[in-house]
This record gives sequence, structure tokens and C-alpha cells, in this order.
Amino acid sequence: MAKAKKPAQGAGTVKIKQIGSVIGCTDGQRATVRGLGLRRMHHVVEREDTPMVRGMIKKIPHLVAVVE
Repeated sequence: MAKAKKPAQGAGTVKIKQIGSVIGCTDGQRATVRGLGLRRMHHVVEREDTPMVRGMIKKIPHLVAVVE
């Protein structure tokens, strides 16, 4: 039986806030916002701090902010 993966040390969660509207954005940018679970401006979600999530944040820095 395979061993369960342990979470990476220091890996926690990150709070993401949508600060910009998706009106006028490309379909890819809209999909990235929805992929993060954001639905409207000023909506805040908490996601695991993974390279995938960080990459999504870097794709749309004008639409989202990391809330510490």
C-alpha cells in the first residue's frame, strides 16, 4: 500500500481577495478567477498555499490581492 503524502512543511493557507472586475478581461483570466473560487469583487477565499495556487495568483495580479 502506498504511503500517504505529508503536507509540505510551512505549507499553510493563503487568503485571496478579488480587487478587480472581470468585465473586459479575457476568457482565460475569467477562468483563473473562477478556478480560485472567487465570484465577485471584494470576495475573500482561503486556499492551500501551493505552487499551483501561487501561479494562478501571478497570472492575474491586477484582479486579486493576497490578504495577510
